[in-house]
Amino acid sequence: MTADLLSQLPLFATDQQLAVAIVGKDRATMWVKTVIPQLERKGFPRIDPLHDGRPVPLVRKFYEGYFGITAGFAAAAPDGKENLGMWKSRRRTRTASDE
Repeated sequence: MTADLLSQLPLFATDQQLAVAIVGKDRATMWVKTVIPQLERKGFPRIDPLHDGRPVPLVRKFYEGYFGITAGFAAAAPDGKENLGMWKSRRRTRTASDE
């Protein structure tokens, strides 16, 4: 059984709280120092100064986009009609120069 630790956080969470929920207690400090600055360049939600934390629903939405969850199944749609016959090997016909 896996628990959704993000859903157990307050609406606005500290970086440490987010880190524990996302990567676990053992890697949380490293994640706060090295990963968050990189993610902020990719659109990770900023700290809201009024609430002194990052909005957890936006963090969840960020990760849904980061992992392609929001793209849905349309991205996996076929790009055209399949022509499986093109992969069959063709018999080579002998010509006079082969002999």
